[in-house]
Amino acid sequence: MASAGRKMRTSSWRIMIEIDLTPVPAPRQNRSDRWRKRPIVLRYRAYSDSLRQACLKKDFVLGEKIYMEFYFPMPKSWSKKKRLEMIGTPHRQRPDTDNVVKGIQDSLLPEDCRVWHIEAKKFWSDKGCIILKNIPELNNNLPF
Repeated sequence: MASAGRKMRTSSWRIMIEIDLTPVPAPRQNRSDRWRKRPIVLRYRAYSDSLRQACLKKDFVLGEKIYMEFYFPMPKSWSKKKRLEMIGTPHRQRPDTDNVVKGIQDSLLPEDCRVWHIEAKKFWSDKGCIILKNIPELNNNLPF
């Protein structure tokens, strides 16, 4: 019964959201992180809280089929020429795409095992940004 109520509400949920946050990868945590204050874990927890707040404010719920774009800010040490060349190009450095995706899933989903399709891309940009989209289900019975 609960899932039927949830399906009825999905029509009012947003399909896409753009969040002005620099993406943060999910850190590898251990038991002592519950009481130890490692900077990377504190930064990730603050990021998760901000991400949840932004989605709540815009009435966005992550679905089972997701498209994600991550925009990472370019280092300030880069020249203007290099910045102009690199804007919008693929981000091929750390953090890894799977770690950034894991950070989104852990922050926004109680059970990330329900997600069965993920598309994710990373790009260079002037400022950090995250774009999340729920991919609509096609109700065609194709064999592939």
